[in-house]
Amino acid sequence: MSAALNEWKVLPHGPLVNVADNIITAEGEVHMPVGNIHRRMTIVRLRDGRLVVWSAVSLGEDEMRSIERFGRPAFLIVPNPYHRMDAKAWKDRYPGMRVIAPEGAREKVAAAVPVDASNATFGDPDVNFITVPGTREQEAALEIINPNGVTLVLNDIIANIRDAHGFSGWMLKLMGFAGDEPHVPITIRMMLIENKKALAAQLLRWAGIPTLRRIIVSHGEIIGDDPRGVLRELAVQLGI
Repeated sequence: MSAALNEWKVLPHGPLVNVADNIITAEGEVHMPVGNIHRRMTIVRLRDGRLVVWSAVSLGEDEMRSIERFGRPAFLIVPNPYHRMDAKAWKDRYPGMRVIAPEGAREKVAAAVPVDASNATFGDPDVNFITVPGTREQEAALEIINPNGVTLVLNDIIANIRDAHGFSGWMLKLMGFAGDEPHVPITIRMMLIENKKALAAQLLRWAGIPTLRRIIVSHGEIIGDDPRGVLRELAVQLGI
């Protein structure tokens, strides 16, 4: 786990990218013991213009102004105990944001930033917060319904880093964060998953969404090529 930061610190990152009319993301890098690892922030705009910020990353001032033009930061989602690095800095910058973390992550997240709730109803029927079954209530997800299909936002239960190289790349592949296809990382299986069958059943429920268009993950490329098939394959790998 990277240490929680007490101030706004801009680390290497890419540009904001439009994924859908109401979804933008930005990828950054964070140094871990195994080397640098990709991390992704996802921001969802609700119908009334409020923003749901998922796995916050502190960006430069130009990008932050773009985010503020996109909408008003209102919800700060810390999706598991290990994604709290920039949470305090965002809360300090936008004190009115409600901090949400799943119940099993609440204590560790609260060590970095006060948590307002372990669940969220955003007042928008198109955006749903979910605590992922089988993860000790430590991992969250978002379902976003758009006219052109459903977007699933996941955190650490699926990783899809494709450009890992060198010793750190080898380590990330060994841990299941990197490779030629999406994986459920081995470290996440050990740290977060207590019931593989319950998680696999949830993956199959998501795979059953006919209009599922993409899966946004916090580590690696967005899964847009047969996301339903990816979920089914990962469910099989978990033993269902």
